[in-house]
Amino acid sequence: MASNHRFIGIDVGTGSARAGLFDRTGALLASATEDIKTWIPELDFVEQSSTDIWKAVCRCVYRVLKDAHVAGERVKGIGFDATCSLVLLDELDNPVTVSPTGKDEQNIIVWMDHRAISQAQRINSSNHSVLDYVGGIISPEMESPKLLWLKENLPRSWSRTAHFFDLPDFLTYRATGNDTRSLCTTVCKWTYLGHESSETEGSMGRWDSSFFQSIGLGDFPEQHFRKIGTRVRPMGEPIGTGLTASSAAELGLKAGTAVGVSIIDAHAGGIGMIGADIDEHAPSLEDLEHRIALIGGTSSCHMAVSRKPKYIDGIWGPYYSAMVPGMWLTEGGQSATGSLVDQTVFTHGASAELKERAEKSGISVYEFLNQRLNDLAKAEPFPAALTRELHVCPYFHGNRSPWADPTLRGMISGLRLSSTVDDLALLYQATIQAIACGTRHILEAMNAKGYQIDTILACGGGTRNPLFLTEHADITKCRIVLPKESEAVLLGSAILGAVASREYTTVAEGMAAMSTAGSVIEPHGDAVAHFHDAKYKVFKQLHEDQIMYLGIMGSCGISQLTV
Repeated sequence: MASNHRFIGIDVGTGSARAGLFDRTGALLASATEDIKTWIPELDFVEQSSTDIWKAVCRCVYRVLKDAHVAGERVKGIGFDATCSLVLLDELDNPVTVSPTGKDEQNIIVWMDHRAISQAQRINSSNHSVLDYVGGIISPEMESPKLLWLKENLPRSWSRTAHFFDLPDFLTYRATGNDTRSLCTTVCKWTYLGHESSETEGSMGRWDSSFFQSIGLGDFPEQHFRKIGTRVRPMGEPIGTGLTASSAAELGLKAGTAVGVSIIDAHAGGIGMIGADIDEHAPSLEDLEHRIALIGGTSSCHMAVSRKPKYIDGIWGPYYSAMVPGMWLTEGGQSATGSLVDQTVFTHGASAELKERAEKSGISVYEFLNQRLNDLAKAEPFPAALTRELHVCPYFHGNRSPWADPTLRGMISGLRLSSTVDDLALLYQATIQAIACGTRHILEAMNAKGYQIDTILACGGGTRNPLFLTEHADITKCRIVLPKESEAVLLGSAILGAVASREYTTVAEGMAAMSTAGSVIEPHGDAVAHFHDAKYKVFKQLHEDQIMYLGIMGSCGISQLTV
């Protein structure tokens, strides 16, 4: 007889915390969202509060239990995912400031914070062998550049800190009191070598002492890595004895409820989608190498897995067992996608008029823009042709992959001396096309190294927008498969909770039982494909032009700004 157990997935994104309550088949029974605070004390500084986030998590869990009329005792497992942000706690588990303001409440450097660009450049100049596992170039969005920045700029915070956590691992620590770190977080963001023999009993993999010593963080190996984790375990494995009594009371759950080792938010989306049945058959290991999980939000992540490691310049990884156990993860990404679309729409001269007209129509601004584009396209051979003279380079927050250059900037070609709602609609469409070209560029780099990706499984905010989906299918020439459960990130975390509770024996078994494919968007061919081939050439030319401009300006003797 099938169990009547329930499982909770917790997702902490860039702007909110969310909880989802699922049954053992992966059906979502209730969900809740709470905004979280963000501070931007300086340009490229982005900070949050672990105290604020934990309170938001607790409110979300209370709400889903209440809305689903489910007693906390029925929840058998809980999984956590979050952005790869850096959390500082002292020896009493109090927050330690990461901020130039000196406020301890602001104790998280958010993933998108770019304060450590110069530290990342210095680390990359070391050419250490661990960089082979981050595409050859470490990003300022990863933890070692941020740690080096803290040591050099906030020495008092550095000395006060007893625990440096990735945010997903902070959440499981806060829930269980157990300092177990995730193979996902440590391998993907901390340069942990998950595929090598362990130097510590109870752990998988090892830290490379020589790397930390070579970049100026020799404190960690001297202290036997106790501040960044001495026990590293695979995702979904149960942590200790589960929820502590105090955390259980805060969450409205039962003490001892199983808690799975955590995962990064985008990787949870991959767990929630990539193993789904498509065409009525479960994927083989070979089939998985034809798939990529696209998790869209403020930024976008592109998660592919392979049986053997694939080393791709500018693409993060290969990471062993960092998403699908036993397989190597390759991770592409775009630093600004949803945030770029919002920037385009809400800073334009016609933004106020757009909002007013959308409100009068009783629809969102994005629905209004899509309708307006449909009207404008009636005179065109196909809707994408509206932007034949308008092109966007989407690197407004740098490029994560495959250029791996955080100093790149955005560009727009084809602006006119007008600022109407229709002008905004065209710029909005061109921006989404540029984002899709960025995805095509990432897939092109992956396929050149042995992948055969022809299917994108997509979730996240952008995938609720039909224009986003159509342009991605047409530009990448891949079919887009949407999961039956649109909240794939929450589902991925819930799967880890189900595995931790022993409802399922392995993550693979949980994926097969709880994730299901939904609708499919096929790419158009012929004239549409030829048009986008031309747009893609312009997309790549914009990058070449930007590099040329930097060279020209560099010749005048003024150094490049890093802000």
